[in-house]
Amino acid sequence: MRRRRRTARWRSARVRRPGRGGRGLPSVPRTHVRVAVVAALLLGTTAGLPDGPAQAAGTPGPYAYAPDARSVTGTASTADAVSLTPGTTYKSSVPSEGAVHYRLDLDAVSDAYVSVTAVPPLGSTVYAGDGIKVSVRDAAGRSCSQNTERFGFVPSPRPIAAWGAREISANRPRCESAGAYDVTVERVRTAKSAPDTWGLELFAASESPLKEAGETEAPEAWNSVSPDPVTGKAEPREGGTGFASAAPVAQGVWSTSIEPGGTLFYKLPLDWGRQLHATAELGSSNGGDGYAVGGALNLSLYNPVRTFVDDASANYDGERKAAQLDPLPPVAYENRYAVPDRVSALRFAGAYYLVVHLSAEVAERYGEGPFRLTLRVREEGTAQTGPGYAGESEPGGVFQISAGDRAVAAGGPVGGAGGDGDAAMTVLAVSGIGAGTLVLVVLGVWVVVARRRVGVG
Repeated sequence: MRRRRRTARWRSARVRRPGRGGRGLPSVPRTHVRVAVVAALLLGTTAGLPDGPAQAAGTPGPYAYAPDARSVTGTASTADAVSLTPGTTYKSSVPSEGAVHYRLDLDAVSDAYVSVTAVPPLGSTVYAGDGIKVSVRDAAGRSCSQNTERFGFVPSPRPIAAWGAREISANRPRCESAGAYDVTVERVRTAKSAPDTWGLELFAASESPLKEAGETEAPEAWNSVSPDPVTGKAEPREGGTGFASAAPVAQGVWSTSIEPGGTLFYKLPLDWGRQLHATAELGSSNGGDGYAVGGALNLSLYNPVRTFVDDASANYDGERKAAQLDPLPPVAYENRYAVPDRVSALRFAGAYYLVVHLSAEVAERYGEGPFRLTLRVREEGTAQTGPGYAGESEPGGVFQISAGDRAVAAGGPVGGAGGDGDAAMTVLAVSGIGAGTLVLVVLGVWVVVARRRVGVG
């Protein structure tokens, strides 16, 4: 594989301005009240957020950290490591050399997970062997889990996530005691790795034990035949630029545009017993030299605790290309007992994430774009009842699917209630909207309402 020596730049997907496509402001007069309330809340809360992305207005960064992420600093030793609370998201960093440590204070009955999303900085150069490693150890230094993710066949700078876990299981008797556990994060380097600091987003979650013990073997039989991709008219759906801002989708065909170096995040509700099939397609180019860019289009799948499940890549030579995930089993609690990680990760119901990346190298041969991206999502299987948890997991509802989740994913209003006012609230709640933009939106709505009241317009 030819290693890239050129400095690759992050490129964020273009964001369309509200109002395109002939849609105007909501016609229900009371909508402005809802918009004003949401705007006021957002203005009041964003002002006090800890160390959010320091980007100029209208200049989105390579990755949108969770707005409520707490800034923490990893330590060089375990002695003074800061504690991560399940149900909370954190923002941190890792140097090019040396490990950083965090702490998990756990009981003796719950499973715990920590996902670490590594974000190379603007202007970074990465190689196939570069990556991130996450380890979890108990107080005695015994290994509970270890996971490494590398850029691999797609050596283009983008967010990648590795995870650690402490599991309570008869099949895995180690690490069952209550107490402090060490979470170690470190870079995986090569001889040519850049000596830069990467940003980190850490997400901690806990899973309650079951009320009654169930099967301890993974299902052996499931439909492993790839169905035909979903067809039909594509609905526009802009992707998010991080896990927290992932755009909701459901079964169907969704379209947007993507630029070389860009990464888009989508999330979809996947219930117990349901099986996911997904394909990402990149449209053809009007120019270029016809030479293929290896691994240009990458489609990755992550589970509700942001554990990597599987991915697929496609080369790009200027013609229409598709990256399709291999068949995956239906979501089942017992999948955790499977040996392949891609099966074991399908252990929860909840929001699954589809992450699409277009290699920065595409710009060298086929221009800056943007390129048309089509996402085809299909769900099969009969939804089943959950396994029966004995308590609440953290964050609450992370392993559940609500009617509201399904409605939003399908493009419906928030909370399942009708009305453009809810849609307006959804637009305003999208991560990354600046305070100035919110003020303009609120003022615009008030002007429209006032004009209607006096018969102007």
